[in-house]
Amino acid sequence: MARETRRPERLDQPRETRRVRVPTPTYDADAFGRRSERIARFIGTGKFLVYMTIFVIVWVIFNVIADQLIFDNYPFILLTLMLSLQASYAAPLILLAQNRQADRDRVQYEQDRARAERNIADTDYLTRELASLRMAVGDVATRDFLRSELRQLLEDLDGQDGREGREGRGPGRTISSSE
Repeated sequence: MARETRRPERLDQPRETRRVRVPTPTYDADAFGRRSERIARFIGTGKFLVYMTIFVIVWVIFNVIADQLIFDNYPFILLTLMLSLQASYAAPLILLAQNRQADRDRVQYEQDRARAERNIADTDYLTRELASLRMAVGDVATRDFLRSELRQLLEDLDGQDGREGREGRGPGRTISSSE
């Protein structure tokens, strides 16, 4: 008489999964989503409305005119049932297509935002580089600055030569500027 001991279940751990004898059907969610988007796109077209209108008109005319082949009398309950069934399948397919589009829009928005952040970072970097170049160029003597300094020195030398010539210390010399 071996007594089967059962382990007490621990509440901090998940239960062991039991094997299911019936295989669960698998499907490709992405392929199903693409198919549902195609159906939802078709349902939203004028072509679908024309087809449905023609179908309903043919159904009604056939069931009103054909005396011996009538299979759906005046309240057209079977037609109503078919249209309700079509609507009950169309609504979730449209919602699935909208959710997939919202996911794509969200990914696109995130990519756009990341691209904008990179552009801002690049612009900030270029602004800093441009400012450092301007500061570096501010320390470098430019051609106009050198010309003005040389003219100032030339005028100072001319002024000194003129004073020396009046005081008699030496002959006055003239410096000609050629640009």
